[in-house]
Amino acid sequence: MAARVAAFGAEEVLEDGALLFRRGDRSVDFFLCLGGTIEIVDTDVEGREGVVHTHVPRQFTGELDLFNDRTILVTGRARGETRVVRVGRAEFRRMMAAEPDIGEIVMRAFILRRVGMLLHGTAGVALVGPAHASDTARIETFLSRNALPHRRIDTEVDADAAGFLECFSLTDADLPVVVADGRALRNPSNAQLADALGLASAVDPEHVHDIAVVGAGPAGLASAVYGASEGLDTIVIESVAPGGQAGTSSKIENYLGFPTGISGQALAGRAQVQAQKFGARLLVSRSAAGIDCAHRPYTIRLDDGATLKAHTVVVATGARYRKLELPLYAELEGNGIYYAATAMEAGLCAAQTAVVVGGGNSAGQAAIYLARTAGHVHMLVRGPGLAATMSRYLIERIEASDKITLHPFTEVTELEGDKHLRALSWTDRQSGAVERHQVGALFVMIGAQPNTDWLDGCIELDKAGFVLTGSGETFFCSSTPGIFAVGDVRSGSVKRVASGVGEGSVVVSAIHRYLESVAQ
Repeated sequence: MAARVAAFGAEEVLEDGALLFRRGDRSVDFFLCLGGTIEIVDTDVEGREGVVHTHVPRQFTGELDLFNDRTILVTGRARGETRVVRVGRAEFRRMMAAEPDIGEIVMRAFILRRVGMLLHGTAGVALVGPAHASDTARIETFLSRNALPHRRIDTEVDADAAGFLECFSLTDADLPVVVADGRALRNPSNAQLADALGLASAVDPEHVHDIAVVGAGPAGLASAVYGASEGLDTIVIESVAPGGQAGTSSKIENYLGFPTGISGQALAGRAQVQAQKFGARLLVSRSAAGIDCAHRPYTIRLDDGATLKAHTVVVATGARYRKLELPLYAELEGNGIYYAATAMEAGLCAAQTAVVVGGGNSAGQAAIYLARTAGHVHMLVRGPGLAATMSRYLIERIEASDKITLHPFTEVTELEGDKHLRALSWTDRQSGAVERHQVGALFVMIGAQPNTDWLDGCIELDKAGFVLTGSGETFFCSSTPGIFAVGDVRSGSVKRVASGVGEGSVVVSAIHRYLESVAQ
């Protein structure tokens, strides 16, 4: 295998201490060690270096950043005189395609290396702030869902916090702060954070892509995987992180091929790597703000003012969470009111009472997940029960759990709290009885509204704002040729992960037919 890899590159001899790549570089090469050793060096938030791994002959460098244009998180250097094979980016992709058995080993290694970096907080990024603050939760969600290794320092309980604040001349008013490469970013927006950490990449406004996929939920990622794998120039625009609403699911157990279940974030992460392996580009922390559909190719305007062009557009923007209309609701969002039950939110309400509002599968998955660590979980639904809206296997687990109580015909009617949700009251709509409980968190999972405002009237929508599409061979076609809709944003779609993946993959056939027709 080493000999086959060597055929794709050129041999080099490096002196002791020679750098192969440096943290912060983009588009680094792939190196196979032939003799000597290659040290992989991490730099912590205080700027101290540490060797995290040493590659010996027939081992190779790299991790998931070789599949995209993000900045690399570690430094590689020769220790002693070292012989390597340098494989450039283009030849690396050719090797992955031409040598599938080698490609599988490389891909597994890259994934496991990133998992290890996440587990151990490698890469010298620290999030400093109170765990229960909404902006701390927002930033940690952004870092976690984009698989960016980091260490969280909770100023409410962590003894190291005072030292960090003093070291960077920070006060509580500056929090939360992201410390990286010797810089302290005071409460950065997601876009600012993406730029500072090298997650974002430049867009050429004159380059015309074959497909622009707007939204990286299951449907959008499937479109990217199938489009890129069939040789189409594919770019994906995502405002937060791959996975969409499905990416926040703690465990999906009824998705084909995963009998023990898989988290939404893990599924989205694999799909993202898969799309990038085939050459798709992913723009994270950028959202579509508008589209010019009067001229071809179409021009999509991003929220930062940049533009990109594409022959076809796949609308996969899904839907945004519905909210409860209650006093204090806006002030407590992210401060005790959440729309996803991941490990982070579960940790914030551990051993406390949690309330889940909603009767769909997402609400059921959240209740079961939270019951593992919460003191008790109350599920509130406006209707008579769960049978009409939830899968039977989830209902059976809820009924079997002594830590989950279902309250039919019930709704939240009052919230209490200052900087964080402390208590709430719910009302039985039939009896009028009111109960007040101290709670650690409220999870609102009552459906969603379509994200279609950015379409600027370019295509027809139904009364609820979902995209109207055709039938037969034009099943995913909107009213405007070359613009397609898949997943939850499409009118009449089945709101399931498997359905979204199916739609996202099948739409590529319609895109091929459209591109062939306009080329003639």
